[in-house]
Amino acid sequence: MTERFIGLMSGTSLDGVDGVIYDFSGQAAQTAQITAFSSAPFPAELRLELLALNSAGDNELHRAALAANALTRVYAQVVSQLLAQTNLYPTDIRAIGVHGQTVRHRPGEFDGTGYTLQLNNPSLLAELTQINVVADFRSRDVAAGGQGAPLVPAFHQGVFGHQVKSAAVLNIGGISNLSVLGKDEPLLGFDCGPGNALMDYWCHLHLGQFFDADGAWAASGQVNTALLTQLMSEPFIDKAPPKSTGRDLFNPAWLTQRLLGCEKVTPVDVQATLTEFTALACAENAKRFAGDFKKLIVCGGGALNGHLMRRLQAALPNRMVVSSEAFGLPPLQVEAAAFAWLARKAMLRETASFKSVTGAQGSRILGAIYPA
Repeated sequence: MTERFIGLMSGTSLDGVDGVIYDFSGQAAQTAQITAFSSAPFPAELRLELLALNSAGDNELHRAALAANALTRVYAQVVSQLLAQTNLYPTDIRAIGVHGQTVRHRPGEFDGTGYTLQLNNPSLLAELTQINVVADFRSRDVAAGGQGAPLVPAFHQGVFGHQVKSAAVLNIGGISNLSVLGKDEPLLGFDCGPGNALMDYWCHLHLGQFFDADGAWAASGQVNTALLTQLMSEPFIDKAPPKSTGRDLFNPAWLTQRLLGCEKVTPVDVQATLTEFTALACAENAKRFAGDFKKLIVCGGGALNGHLMRRLQAALPNRMVVSSEAFGLPPLQVEAAAFAWLARKAMLRETASFKSVTGAQGSRILGAIYPA
């Protein structure tokens, strides 16, 4: 039986879909190999609709269903690109692991259970690709009383844990999350606060660009101390794990509220301050809750922001801040690879979560399987 899996990821940055083929060949994660990588941007209309669906609006059920179909077609496009790159057929892939697009994440709220919602149509993806699909990775953990997030610490442990001792892995997507590597399992894993979400929003609002390339715009501005203090006063930053968040909290309305009284701060200085806030939120969480680690391995799109990486290093002067590239896994491939790994876990009926990470009643098998 083939041990090739495809992992697909579209994160809170809303920039598009990343995909990998991960060949496990019956081995552990640390010896598996990524044999292909591909990506596809979101069409502009889909990106705007996914962003809008993060907030309450008219006719949401209808719009969400159609957005899920459109998103799934982008997933199928990336799968097709991966197969074409490698001259493989659908029968050469055991399963696709696909996260879906998170539009609401409210675990434990309202009725004691809460919910998490990722737009997706895994049935359509199975039809379009003729490959088994594994999806809906968060819901089982939420049902068991957990946060349903972050999902990647167990994968981080499997991939990076054997290469380095005393380390933490920081994923900076739209939201940032930290994994603390342990000897046998992650001691801890949790969301830190915003990643690229606020910086990308502000950059698009003022420059018309989807992101601040290499942090160059932020680097040309000055951090406003009063605004930074206001941003850092957000209670989530100091909250002890387990904890998770999303655009439900860190969104344009949140930022608008924090900017009250700071109308004279120039847009470029706001960008500089948002970048500093992102770095400090991650660094403070790492220092308070990650113990005495020596290396911070950074992945996700934030690892490509040179200015943000320098600000992280400045905030953690006694630790080494390094890209996941140094450990053989390019930053933009880590999360997609994690969902290939999670799909394999589901197909093997193996647990893939830790009580110490999400706060659930125990480890659970994550994901629902949609046969080809």
